[in-house]
Amino acid sequence: MRSNNVMGFIFAGTLEDKIPELASSRTTASIPIGGKYRLIDFALSNMSNSGINNVGIVAKSNFMSLMDHVGSGSAYDLSKRRSNLTILPPYGGKAFSSFVETIYNMHGYIEHGREEYILISQGNLVTNFDYTDVFEFHSKKNSDITFIYNHGPVPAGYEHPITIDVADDGRVKQVFVKPETGKGEYDQLFGTILLRKDLLMREIRNALSINQLDIKRIIQKSIEKYNVYAYENKGYCAAISTINDYFAFNMDLMKKEVRDELFNPKRPIYTKVRDDAPSRYGLTSCVKNSIIAQGCVIDGEVENCVISKGVYVGEGAKISNCIIMQDTKIGSNTKLNYVIIDKDVVIKDGRSLMGFDSYPIYIAKKSVV
Repeated sequence: MRSNNVMGFIFAGTLEDKIPELASSRTTASIPIGGKYRLIDFALSNMSNSGINNVGIVAKSNFMSLMDHVGSGSAYDLSKRRSNLTILPPYGGKAFSSFVETIYNMHGYIEHGREEYILISQGNLVTNFDYTDVFEFHSKKNSDITFIYNHGPVPAGYEHPITIDVADDGRVKQVFVKPETGKGEYDQLFGTILLRKDLLMREIRNALSINQLDIKRIIQKSIEKYNVYAYENKGYCAAISTINDYFAFNMDLMKKEVRDELFNPKRPIYTKVRDDAPSRYGLTSCVKNSIIAQGCVIDGEVENCVISKGVYVGEGAKISNCIIMQDTKIGSNTKLNYVIIDKDVVIKDGRSLMGFDSYPIYIAKKSVV
């Protein structure tokens, strides 16, 4: 299977109802992460690095910041003559609640593409994955449908997780919808699927004809009808499904092994470029184990933090275990611990805010504290 014979399809609003704090003014895929990236950067970069040059992004609501961020796709090498990046807003201005309805109402875009296959991904996944191995696996196994799965604990935000039973040769023996999951690890699906476009549209039309709008049931029934295989993503993968997942992933970035795996120079993660001057560290500053983007002014103490571009930290401030987004101003002599601060927030002098690793405090965009 050739990479340029595969169309990419990304659902930008995955689980946005589970992250109301971060997704109230933006879609899930445009949530800032890691100091300079958005969640969509990982899905788009993985597809671009794997040779997929036609990608559609389904955006249900609040997609203006997403459109501004991805632009024409030039940052992801998707704006060349035979490349294409398309934002797909709600059909007729109406956001459909089910995956089945959404796919059907995008059928014109899907069927118009010259590619024979479609790779469906979700906008809340953080991983650096080479899909060319999946294409080879799919062809070698003569598979009709190939799932990409992860082995690990089920994220808290997945109330109806899908887990699978996989044979030694990769064939899917059973699909479990909403199984009894505890603290163990499971082979679970996060919604990344490779299949032929005509097979997808045939199943979608059949489902609509019998009013079966639950994609999980359709996946279960596909085991009986098709050759269904699964390919394991053995690398680092974070599925952002709650505010705690978001906080935990950003803290994971402090680990060198996580950064080395996610930001592999052979498969770079692309993002929109915002040129800024280098960050400036004052004589009273002290920074430990933190990620700090360009354009910041740091005059206080920072430890175990992820700080985005254009942030100001005043003299005497003590900031630890925090995620601070773009263009936030933190006043002098403030104390912040386990706090997530959205964009353009002002924290005035002398304020103290403290959460916990299992319950970080969130400060909404453009707030003044």
